[in-house]
Amino acid sequence: MSKTLEMLQLPASQAGVAQRLEGAIQAAIAEARATCDLKGATSGDCAVAWDIVEELQAECSHRKAKKNSLERYCDENPDAVECRVYDI
Repeated sequence: MSKTLEMLQLPASQAGVAQRLEGAIQAAIAEARATCDLKGATSGDCAVAWDIVEELQAECSHRKAKKNSLERYCDENPDAVECRVYDI
């Protein structure tokens, strides 16, 4: 579980956030399956692991739903002038 949380704490661009979330979801699913195989499908640890998957999926869905037109454009065209991000 801590590995999944570490993936989300890394700094990245807007386009990278969606990719990191998708990666975190896949990692959390694999971790949940392994936890349930090891501890049993009715264990508390198994339930917690699947709750983490559900929360990550909800966050991904929420982020997709609240993007404005510029954010959607930049996701599709990250090299466009309008989408450049400068660190000062």
